[in-house]
Amino acid sequence: MASYELQAFHRLDEISLVGAIEYQAPYTLNIGFWLRDPLQLIHWPDLQASHPRHDFLWEKTCFELFIGVKNEDYYREINLSPSQAWQCYQFEEYRYPEDMPPQAAYDIELVNLQRTHYGLNATLDLSLFMQKYQLKWQDLFIGLSAVLDTAKGLNFYAMQHSGRQADFHNKRDWLHIF
Repeated sequence: MASYELQAFHRLDEISLVGAIEYQAPYTLNIGFWLRDPLQLIHWPDLQASHPRHDFLWEKTCFELFIGVKNEDYYREINLSPSQAWQCYQFEEYRYPEDMPPQAAYDIELVNLQRTHYGLNATLDLSLFMQKYQLKWQDLFIGLSAVLDTAKGLNFYAMQHSGRQADFHNKRDWLHIF
């Protein structure tokens, strides 16, 4: 399992966040996010049953996963809410198409999503996505990020921020490779 300390776009010393990625053959991806929030600044959305798909999860506390393919423009964005709602979006290239909400993708399935006392765990099945494009794990690169709705406003965390603004769609900041 690879882990990354996610960086706040605007420094916020009171909260720290670590994201972890682990793959299992043939096409399962496990994701974990561990938070340290001793002052309890984070606003948590209410729990929902049965893991519904919802749009605009990023407007509140939400953990995100971006899946890019080496030498290709297309990618997937997966939003995982501590409410246990989720969504997967497809993009042909950087933020395109520009639909709002973005176009849902149905080639990645949620197996498990669980809010924990330390953050969030999720298991995703990438079978359809990887088979459709004839991909191997080595073809992928991953970006982990989060929007944390706190008493101090929205805070943006990512593996790195290479732009002048927080931009989770920036592939330069998707650092995990298999």
